[in-house]
Amino acid sequence: MNFKSILNEHEEVLQEDVCFVFYEGQLIVKFNANEINIPRRREIEELGLTINKEYCFGEFNIGKCYIVECEDIKRLPMNFQIISLYQLGQIVDEEIFLIAGRANHLLNWDNSHKYCSRCGSPNINKEDERAKVCTKCGTVTYPVICPAIIVAITRGDEILLAHNKNFEDNMYSIIAGFVDAGEDLESTVKREVLEEVGIKIKNIKYYGNQTWAFPNSLMIGFFAEYESGEIKVDGKEILDAAWFKKDNLPNLPKKMSIARKMINNFIENK
Repeated sequence: MNFKSILNEHEEVLQEDVCFVFYEGQLIVKFNANEINIPRRREIEELGLTINKEYCFGEFNIGKCYIVECEDIKRLPMNFQIISLYQLGQIVDEEIFLIAGRANHLLNWDNSHKYCSRCGSPNINKEDERAKVCTKCGTVTYPVICPAIIVAITRGDEILLAHNKNFEDNMYSIIAGFVDAGEDLESTVKREVLEEVGIKIKNIKYYGNQTWAFPNSLMIGFFAEYESGEIKVDGKEILDAAWFKKDNLPNLPKKMSIARKMINNFIENK
């Protein structure tokens, strides 16, 4: 992705700056005909919003990108709407979705790390890197990134898909879980699969990764092959799991997710 991170919060303000405007965790977007766009600064200024926080965080081919947090929205014109980041990912290009996710990630980190976790004194932003430093004890804090594995398990011409208790619309997806402290990625893959669906796997191979700003995950994808065991769901996170052939798949994750990309990879290569 052709995105350049910017640390200087005091970039020259331009009317064509792209503003990722957040209100209570959701984004303000503009509808133009059949398109949805991230608004420009001139458009945001016309809305008369009460801005709580604003700073530049990067540059893309659409222009300088700003994080804007506002409050007390009373009314928006009909061509502006407030939508969730997840909704945005279903209707815009993946690059714009990932930049919006980065903005959401940074804003959440900024709001949750105002004070030092060691001594409780105020933090300020470091000038030379994306980090905060305590004004009293000097403790440096970096953006929180939570690594998680996601694995597509195949058995011949079948793929294992599971229904998580948090999934809507009876959706099924591949197995995922967070990396534990001191745990390597392959061990995480084996552990999560055994814990959630009770089977053993082999031939674990790296696929790719995707930032997933809900709110701060890094999804690391793998393919693996079934080795042994019968499916036995944990009944806590996973309510159901089964083997599916590509011509008989259940409701799947949305197109912008790495899970869907990996499932599509299985479909196209089997």
